[in-house]
Amino acid sequence: MVTILDRTRLAEGIEPKRVRHPEKQARPDTEMKRKPEWIRVRAPTSKGYQETRAIVKENNLVTVCEEAGCPNIGECWDKKHATFMIMGEICTRACAFCNVSTGKPNALDMLEPENVAKAVKQMGLMHVVITSVDRDDLEDGGAEHFEKVIWAIRAASPQTTIEILTPDFLRKPGALERVVAAKPDVFNHNLETVASNYLTVRPGARYFHSMRLLQRVKELDPTMFTKSGIMVGLGEKRNEVLQLMDDLRSADVDFMTIGQYLQPTRKHHEVVSFVTPEEFKSYEKIAYTKGFLMVASSPLTRSSHHAGDDFARLQANRARKVLAAAE
Repeated sequence: MVTILDRTRLAEGIEPKRVRHPEKQARPDTEMKRKPEWIRVRAPTSKGYQETRAIVKENNLVTVCEEAGCPNIGECWDKKHATFMIMGEICTRACAFCNVSTGKPNALDMLEPENVAKAVKQMGLMHVVITSVDRDDLEDGGAEHFEKVIWAIRAASPQTTIEILTPDFLRKPGALERVVAAKPDVFNHNLETVASNYLTVRPGARYFHSMRLLQRVKELDPTMFTKSGIMVGLGEKRNEVLQLMDDLRSADVDFMTIGQYLQPTRKHHEVVSFVTPEEFKSYEKIAYTKGFLMVASSPLTRSSHHAGDDFARLQANRARKVLAAAE
């Protein structure tokens, strides 16, 4: 993260102002469109939200719920659901849609695996989602740290099922294999958008590398559930979304999520369109006809929203499919 020096602030003994997205400062401002009624949520104030926040702070943890400005934080934290973001709060990538800070990350916190496991146990989670920033600075992209977090949770809370939402491990040989060998229950890696948008929306990533990553998970462990998600409203065409669905099914991905992109600041990629609830429902129906076991498609859908309930349905849907195939 870049620090902008302000002589007045320094003279007054105030900590220098930190810029969350230094790579975006030179970009022209984009229009912030008014959100339609169906996308608005209330500010979180419940007792459950406050209790979850206290547990997160007590264990010095980072959540993607806060860092990415998730609109569902009030609902999820009230139910004691949280998505833990490991390996710090500073990302080495600079995606045009993302609100997570960009810059040079700090060293890994060796106590983090135990602290995450402690929080999972304190919160009594039956299902937990673990994600991370991109750590291109690490030789293994953070694969070993993912392993340690999974192992720590298994030891502290063996009844908890574990879903991981990983970076792409681009140019990190052997990293994916290590994470899959740690046996998470669900392996999630988000494509984020259609292939034609990658240069402008996700410039540090490669569409077909991400697709191949998901396919490789199934080759390594055919029993592992795989999952991927996209945002819409970034200028994609409908036929491109349908092609992406076909690509995911070719990679044997089980679960797809589709949600509305929301612009964090004027320096981020603009919202090209607000997709209607009816259009989301249409995407859901089409995705099911293509063979996904689970589809979550709505304006407020996010990768880890209702993850525990969705995992139970995912298991049930696979069981029904296996039974039907045997008859």
